[in-house]
Amino acid sequence: MTSMLEKSVIVIGGGASGLMAAGRAAELGAGVVLLEKTERPGKKILISGQTRCNLTNARELDDFIAMFGTNGRFLYSAFHQYFRENLLALLGRYGVATKAERGGRIFPASDDARDVVRSLERYLADSGVRLLTGRCVTGIMVDKGCVTGVETEHGSFPGKAVVLATGGASFPETGSTGDGYHLAAVVGHTITRLRPALVPLVVREIERARSMQGVSLRNVRLTACQCPADDIDISLIPARDVGRGFPGTPHLPIIESRLGEMMMTHFGIGGPITLRMSLAIVDALERGPVSVSIDLKPGLDEKQLRQRLQTDFDRYSKRSYRHILKGLLPNKMIGPFIEMTEVPPDRPGHQISAEERERLLRLLKSLRFNIKEPLPLAQAMVTAGGVSLDEVDPRTMASRRVVGLYFCGEVLDIDADTGGYNLQAAFSTGYVAGENAARLAFA
Repeated sequence: MTSMLEKSVIVIGGGASGLMAAGRAAELGAGVVLLEKTERPGKKILISGQTRCNLTNARELDDFIAMFGTNGRFLYSAFHQYFRENLLALLGRYGVATKAERGGRIFPASDDARDVVRSLERYLADSGVRLLTGRCVTGIMVDKGCVTGVETEHGSFPGKAVVLATGGASFPETGSTGDGYHLAAVVGHTITRLRPALVPLVVREIERARSMQGVSLRNVRLTACQCPADDIDISLIPARDVGRGFPGTPHLPIIESRLGEMMMTHFGIGGPITLRMSLAIVDALERGPVSVSIDLKPGLDEKQLRQRLQTDFDRYSKRSYRHILKGLLPNKMIGPFIEMTEVPPDRPGHQISAEERERLLRLLKSLRFNIKEPLPLAQAMVTAGGVSLDEVDPRTMASRRVVGLYFCGEVLDIDADTGGYNLQAAFSTGYVAGENAARLAFA
């Protein structure tokens, strides 16, 4: 006779998707063991949204899906089964009120990610999940194409279904060290190339970037191009956002272009629009040189900016070039712009030639950097790549290779922009995986 333990569901990984999978499977009556390698579950949730936890987003489903690029289609079934309203209802059941902010981002009303983790821990406890921390899984046991359990450093756990919810390979201090990719590959799954997403970028002109370190730029347009910086044709830069999540396909050499906020760092560029464009840039670096153009005055076309500069230089004709730049640029950018335009800082406005003003105009409309590389995968917010979606049933999250194996969360080849999309995908795929693992356990 098969023991109840052999008919149990084993969930590997206590992040967002694993917590949801374990809770749902146990809620349906399955015996569930959740194995978490660190000392406590939910560590990546705790640092998400700068510890505020951007849970999900208020966008409509089609727009939500678009944020995942071409792989987003895989999520339609999961989102139809479990989406934002279901997640917020579950959290509300445990006392977590939520609020919507700019861009449709939804956070706990307390702005405290710990409230989210506590509510999920209560969900597990109420459902009867057996949570074991400090348990590192070393292998998935398979016999004749069917899951039979898992091996850990502390012995084996037999089970009829296994949910692999180990996360990606970013922020390894939270437990996401890429273990799941190896576990999946060993039992026959294809792992698409791993690379960093939502990651700051290192530029080749590092001294120039360092001289502007800490400058926060708002309402600028960042455009990535498949060419060296000297070859950027600013006439090709679009006036609207193009790239993942937006209608239409950019035409080379344009890779992506976004209006928003970014930051200069000691190694290059970071901030929201940089992070959102980073995966497209990382992929483009595989094909050849990539550069970026920063339009510091996107609200003005060249003709309007030329007139603005003429007016400023006429109005402040006796002021120095350095002083005039104070009305155009953040303080830490003034020195670098003086150096790049090659105009003496003390030269009065009335002595600055039309050619020199034109050099300033070109820099204001297209401050350029050549991209060297992203920061390492361990420093990315999200891992792109993972278990091939061709080998996973989107209706159930079941492996098409091994009976009884299910996947959810970041271990899958899905990733999205910032804004709550990735966490919602983790919760939704976790729910579907847990539900179907429980059904199999009872079959």
